[in-house]
Amino acid sequence: MGSPRFRNKVEAFLKANGLRLDPLDFYLAVTDPEGNIVAGAGLYGDIIKCVAVSDDVREEGLAGTLVSELVASAASQGLSNLKVFTKPSNRQVFESLGFRQIGEAPEAILMENGHGLAAYCEYLHSLRRPGKAGVIVMHANPFTVGHLYLISEASRKVDYLYVIPVREEGTDFSYESRRTMIESAPLPGNVALVQGSGYTVSAATFPTYFLKNLDDAALTQMRLDLDIFSRHLAPALGATVRFVGSEPDDPLTAAYNRMMEALLPERGIDVSVIGRLCAEEGPVSASAVRSALREGSFRRAAERVPASGWMYLTAFLMERSLLAELETPHKPGLVGPGSRGSHEDMDMELMRRSIRTLRESFERHFDLSDPVSTGKAVEADVLSATGGINTHRGAIFSQILAATAFLQLLGGSQASDSQLLLDYSLVEINRRKINNFLADRDLASTLKQRIAELAERVQPSSDSHGGRLVAKYGVKGALAIAREGYGVLFREWLPLYRSLGGDPYRNQKTLLRIMSELDDTCILHRAGPERARNVKEEAAELLLHFDPDRLKEMDVRYSREGISPGGAADMLALTIFIDSMTR
Repeated sequence: MGSPRFRNKVEAFLKANGLRLDPLDFYLAVTDPEGNIVAGAGLYGDIIKCVAVSDDVREEGLAGTLVSELVASAASQGLSNLKVFTKPSNRQVFESLGFRQIGEAPEAILMENGHGLAAYCEYLHSLRRPGKAGVIVMHANPFTVGHLYLISEASRKVDYLYVIPVREEGTDFSYESRRTMIESAPLPGNVALVQGSGYTVSAATFPTYFLKNLDDAALTQMRLDLDIFSRHLAPALGATVRFVGSEPDDPLTAAYNRMMEALLPERGIDVSVIGRLCAEEGPVSASAVRSALREGSFRRAAERVPASGWMYLTAFLMERSLLAELETPHKPGLVGPGSRGSHEDMDMELMRRSIRTLRESFERHFDLSDPVSTGKAVEADVLSATGGINTHRGAIFSQILAATAFLQLLGGSQASDSQLLLDYSLVEINRRKINNFLADRDLASTLKQRIAELAERVQPSSDSHGGRLVAKYGVKGALAIAREGYGVLFREWLPLYRSLGGDPYRNQKTLLRIMSELDDTCILHRAGPERARNVKEEAAELLLHFDPDRLKEMDVRYSREGISPGGAADMLALTIFIDSMTR
């Protein structure tokens, strides 16, 4: 969208034409000699949005010119099938530009200029099986035992069941992650997992910019979604029943279910509502899992998710811990909010991209039996994403070792999942399994031992800065600390972190403690052994007499001196991660 000034001009132009600005990748505009926008059109992914023309130039064909430019620009990016959500009154305008209507609701229509829907329906048709067929459309953000229960119950009522995950990004779990979580679960034999598409209308794709009343947006989206489903998707699959879970809590989902029950039977599709799976505290929901993860509790999240999905919860918590470290302000010499620290080649945006890539790569490459291969693959992906800048090499090493140790010990097996097909008690099975594991009084010792065993498989490197410094100064490097199972973390840093509770400087104080005890090869490399000893002393003294102003001063001074306690930052993130995995 360019500069804030241009964005403001676009917002003003759209408002003058009765529209609102929706999320856009870019916007094309025609201006008059005074620089005022008189016509414009935008693109978001493969969706054309915010098309408007001022009244005084409406006869000049500018809308067609702009849309043609967007189509050509999209084609250069490999997008040959564009969609547009628009008012029904604009149907003829877009038909003249080669678009065809594929979905309709009273306040909106969906049109496309290619054959995407036809190709998707052809794909669906290829999956058809004889007998009575049903469909479940689900977000599964993330996939829970409640979703698995819904699938299992629905599969008993039809000969064949199709499960379609909503293809929506911008959620806590990506489309590919959500789909893989479903695929790896113990699905009944008569269930087929279908590729999602842009034809199950999602909140991310459905625009509101042309609706006068925002309160009507959800209802319009629902109607459009059900129109496309009943006219195109269900017939392609030969499906005559759609299954949904009951919704006791969320008013929007409950309204969608009611609309489904009212509209689909008119088009020959029955609606079967299946009661939600409930645990002691109420219905099992994906929102409860997300809430537990945001609060840093693997225990509460994992009991509601099949064991086959625990790796994805772990990846979420890895990302959470790294973001928590990154977003902590006034960390001496480190990248943080509003500061590059002592790093000219790094900033918050780059670090966030690195962390996002780290999580995505971990999900793709994770091998429970081989953390070394996982780490190498993740490191390669992160370096590629950062242009070769070493943003999180130490964090990748430590977090993958800890994650693998934890999941190995917890038993990442799928054995307990099969119980669901017998008695649907998986929440309690998971709860007992996880609680028994975390309640072990020797848990820290067990984790340390397994981490140490895994670290023994890693070959030391003499080519890195850290490896050379370890050899030169005889200090403990990252590998040596890992081969001790991060004993000092369990013995000192984690208890301190937990004892600080709601302290607003919890992360900074834990970091100072780590800095006072860790032989940080990042500092040794940049400042030498004498300054490294001074850093330890300064950190210990500041922690003993903590003062936020002195912390800020230390941050400025270390940034100026080029001192970066990167190893300590990795250990802070690891402390936060292990805290979340063990509570």
